[in-house]
Amino acid sequence: MRMRAKRHLPERMERCSEIHIKEPESVARGWKNIFCNDNPIHLEIGCGKGGFVTEMARRNPDINFVAMEKDRNVIITAMERTLKEKITNIRFICDNADILENYFLKNECDRIYLNFSDPLPKQGYRKRRLTHERYLSVYKEILKAEGEIHQKTDNKGFFEFSLNSFCNFGFKLKNISLDLHNSGFEGNVITEYEAKFSEMGMPIYRLEAINRK
Repeated sequence: MRMRAKRHLPERMERCSEIHIKEPESVARGWKNIFCNDNPIHLEIGCGKGGFVTEMARRNPDINFVAMEKDRNVIITAMERTLKEKITNIRFICDNADILENYFLKNECDRIYLNFSDPLPKQGYRKRRLTHERYLSVYKEILKAEGEIHQKTDNKGFFEFSLNSFCNFGFKLKNISLDLHNSGFEGNVITEYEAKFSEMGMPIYRLEAINRK
């Protein structure tokens, strides 16, 4: 069932235009031109309502964050939160990850976050998973050498699939956790889904994949 459109959505989106990148052409000269500085670029694919990216931006004012979310009904909450809290180091893309490479130059991104991506458990949907090799090939292009992908999920099957995908595609893995919240890992920023799943007693799986050119 599709989510009912939020009231006055077009007008609300327009009020967020200063932080909303509407077309790939807007970043043809690179994200440093958008942010007007040379700070590292971190990308979250599937930012949801923005809890993770806004907290990361607050903690790391010297990092530029790009948040991607395909659902306008969801991303509007993240954008309005960013404006309300006067966070200046985030920009948003409301688009599908299938055209991610149109928004980034080669070797432009320092880190990618994949937080609780849809696991798409049916075998026929493998190619649509965000850790399938067709996406990994794009990540490799836009990531710098030694750039990182940080993944979190509650789905064991998806995590195992991702481990194999990263290894088979030449990424180096580190900081693998099968129960993040009981691992002693420091500095974790909890997402909306993460809090929900953790309260249900479900383990959170996490990894870091390093791009080897």
